[in-house]
Parts: sequence; C-alpha cells; structure tokens
Amino acid sequence: MKIAPEELLLQVSKLALGAGEIVMRHFAAPIPTTSKSSRIDIVTAADTEVEAFIVGELTRLFPEHHIVGEEGGGQGAAAADADYHWFVDPIDGTVNFASKLPHFCTSIALATADRQPLLGVVYDPTRRELFTAVRGGGACLNGQPIRVTQTAELVDAVVTSGFPYDKHTNPDNNLREWAAFLTKIRGERRLGSAALDLCYVAAGRLDGYWEKDLKTYDVMAGLLIAREAGGRVTDYVGGEWPQREERGRYVASNGRVHAEMLAVLAGVG
Repeated sequence: MKIAPEELLLQVSKLALGAGEIVMRHFAAPIPTTSKSSRIDIVTAADTEVEAFIVGELTRLFPEHHIVGEEGGGQGAAAADADYHWFVDPIDGTVNFASKLPHFCTSIALATADRQPLLGVVYDPTRRELFTAVRGGGACLNGQPIRVTQTAELVDAVVTSGFPYDKHTNPDNNLREWAAFLTKIRGERRLGSAALDLCYVAAGRLDGYWEKDLKTYDVMAGLLIAREAGGRVTDYVGGEWPQREERGRYVASNGRVHAEMLAVLAGVG
C-alpha cells in the first residue's frame, strides 16, 4: 500500500520527542556502558530502551514495514517483502551521551526498499531542536524552513568529519583526509554525531561534512534533511547513492563547495 510521507510527519515527530524524554531521563543519571565491536564502540541502556520504544510503535503502526535499528538489526516485516523500510538510530552520538557531553540525537527515517529517503526526523533533546524533512517538501527546524549556506569557496568554509571505530588498527582512519582539509578551509570541527553534522549543514551552521564507514541508520534522515535544505550529499567520488552501501562514504555540502571537497578527497586517495 502506498503511503504519503507528509501525512506521517507529525506521528514520527511525536515518536522522536517521546524518545527524547527517555534519553534525557537517562542523561540525568549515571550512565553505565558496555562495548560492542570494540572497546570504544559502546552502547548504553538508553540506546536499547529508546530503540525498543521506537520500534515497538513503528511495528504497531506499520506491521507491513521493515525496520533497521542500530541495536536490534532488522525487525518487523521481512526486508524482501516490505515496500518501505525504516532506519532508526536511538542515540547518534553515544560516546558524547555517555560522557555527559550534550551533543547527540535520535534519528528516524523512512525510505523505499531501494533506500530512497522519503521522510527524515532528527531530534536533539538537549537543545530541543527538531529537524524534519519530507521528500520534495523542504527541510525545517522546529517548523521553520532552513537552508544551506551561500559560501562559495572552500577556503571560507567550516567543515566537520568523524573517525571510524577501528581507527586504532585500520590505517584508513581519516587522518590523511583530516590533514588534507585542514590547510584548505577556514575551520575544521569534530562534533561526534553524523546525523547532527548533516542537519547542521542543512541549517547553515556548517558548510560541509565528510565521513567514512557510516551505517545507513546513521545518515538516512540527515541525508534527506540536508538535500531538502538545498545541499548536496554524495559518496567520495560524487555518486548520488552512498546510502546503498552498508559502510558508506559520505560527503555533504551546501553544493557550492562540493566539487572542491571531492577534489581534496581524490587527492588523498
């Protein structure tokens, strides 16, 4: 059955706000952690509880849809049988969250089975900022339209990136790319949440962002929000479907500095 994403935006926004209440309840208390793929790849009880809340509601509302969650993997209807897939990151920026650093968010996205994003919601509960987008409908922050910057040259840009969890052992750990950008831009930042990095590009707080080894649940909502705000999101060589890779490489920008960003990355490679 075909759905109208714009009609779901209020429901999904309420889900994100409800998730934020759970997150902030945990944030106010001690936050024990356990490790996942490595000692620095951590999970908290809040991650698990928030995902269970969101997945439970999505399963109830859309039993015929497939759901991909960071903690629980594939849930709901079988992926091969579902026309629509949800991508849920209960806390994007768990390291920040566990360290009591107030920069993290909940990310929820709806996409077609071939990973074309239709709806994206990202909620930062510490700032009470709700970023939303529906395909073809523009992007908003707390209901007000947002747009990318007008910065025309990379030398005037402020950009951000992140580092993979295997950075201790994998030489392809973004250090060369970080150094290459450092001498070509106004400022470089490391904030710790891929979803918020994309939303900050959308909101005109950053001019560009790049990062490797991102999972689809990390970026599907933010990708749509950035594009709907007038930005461009590709892989490292300009391909328009980075979200089809399980460990994708993403470049987001205001569009005007995109070619220069791709050139920097090509020079490293």
